[in-house]
Amino acid sequence: MPQSFSKRLLQWSHRHGRHDLPWQQEISAYRVWISEVMLQQTQVETVIPYFQRFMQSFPSIQDLASASQDAVLEHWSGLGYYARGRNLHKAAQVVIAEHAGQMPQQLEQLIALPGIGRSTAAAILSIAHGQQQAILDGNVKRVLARHAAIEGWYGQAKVLKELWALAEKLTPKRDNAAYTQAIMDLGATLCTRRQPRCAECPVVADCLAHQQGLQEQLPTPKPKKQIPQREVCMLLIRKDENQFYMQRRPDSGIWGGLLSFPEFSDSDEASQWAATHLSTSSSLQPLEPLSHTFSHFRLQITPLLLDLTTGAPEQVMEADQWVWYKDGSATGGIATPVQKILNRLNARLIK
Repeated sequence: MPQSFSKRLLQWSHRHGRHDLPWQQEISAYRVWISEVMLQQTQVETVIPYFQRFMQSFPSIQDLASASQDAVLEHWSGLGYYARGRNLHKAAQVVIAEHAGQMPQQLEQLIALPGIGRSTAAAILSIAHGQQQAILDGNVKRVLARHAAIEGWYGQAKVLKELWALAEKLTPKRDNAAYTQAIMDLGATLCTRRQPRCAECPVVADCLAHQQGLQEQLPTPKPKKQIPQREVCMLLIRKDENQFYMQRRPDSGIWGGLLSFPEFSDSDEASQWAATHLSTSSSLQPLEPLSHTFSHFRLQITPLLLDLTTGAPEQVMEADQWVWYKDGSATGGIATPVQKILNRLNARLIK
């Protein structure tokens, strides 16, 4: 009879696990929290430099809470899912106001903070405080679905309930922090989404998916739906020194709180707006279209360049929502496709 699931996993992790990631050094609830949120739907290699920059600027929860939302989102630009950054900022302020600046050590209190779900809260308590808490992030869902041959998309309540029950059953009473890191590592390095390395897996002996040849089919993928496409024109209002007029998007919705070019349904609407607010009849120059895919739709963007050669106004709309932006200036986070458009324009200028 093989050793327990957790014991085999811990032995493997001791020899082959990842132990030198930045958030594994100087472990604290704050650092674990930031890393867990950044790692949601984002690869470790991508997160590492973001985490390091974030910690340099906001080394404590007090620093994060006292920062402006613009400063936080500027450090988040490029990571995507920007609600994560906004929620980090809000949660830090709640911790300062309601928990005397200390991250709560009870699961329910952590879950009550903005942007912290059950698995993230459990990871914080397990890794930072050694509590016996089961986690169920994407990597762990994949490991458990394969090991127990649990079929069905885990977005379904019944499947998710079954996975949580299994996670709780397998989580050991001792060495919980090491186990939590080990099972995440197993999913990230061996039990990967494609081409899992079953021959190297420490728990392959009783893995039902491997026994049944289902490791490539499990976990059951989300049912596919056709992704709708939306089209939009972005107006690039440029004046001297390569400055662009941008608006700050509302906190809710896509790119919440980030700077972006004003959007219009078509070029005629953009031209009419420019004539009304900028008193110009200059023609708009269409640039190379850009496609950006979200989780639930694809956005087709047509950039329209408007150069203001003379008489560029200092202010067109509300000053707190609209700014003249120069690429690289520290005035707030930039939406990813907007940065791509700026990069293209800079490349043209260099040529």
